Amino acid sequence: MYTVYIDFEQKGLEKQVISNIEADQSILEVCLNHGIELHHNCGAVCACSTCHVYINKGAECIAELSDREEDFIDRAVNPRINSRLGCQCVLEPGSGEIHILLPDQTQFLGE
Repeated sequence: MYTVYIDFEQKGLEKQVISNIEADQSILEVCLNHGIELHHNCGAVCACSTCHVYINKGAECIAELSDREEDFIDRAVNPRINSRLGCQCVLEPGSGEIHILLPDQTQFLGE
């Protein structure tokens, strides 16, 4: 089981801690299943960069970065060395803690 700590760049949102998360879920699924808005314009098929997140701790607990994901991260707003796409960050079997930072979601149209 995992514990996921979610921090937000967007002002006014408080840090969230989600416990007892089972493996084989993506960070995007974890967020959406717990009422945390994370855009996913392509429908979570690794065809855009709107579910872009920063993995601050626990990268070893998620699936490795693919070449396709890396290509889309390059298109994200303000990519960093710890950037990943939430739809591609699938929790590996095991347990641990993952600390992520969600970029400001108000940068996307419709917000």
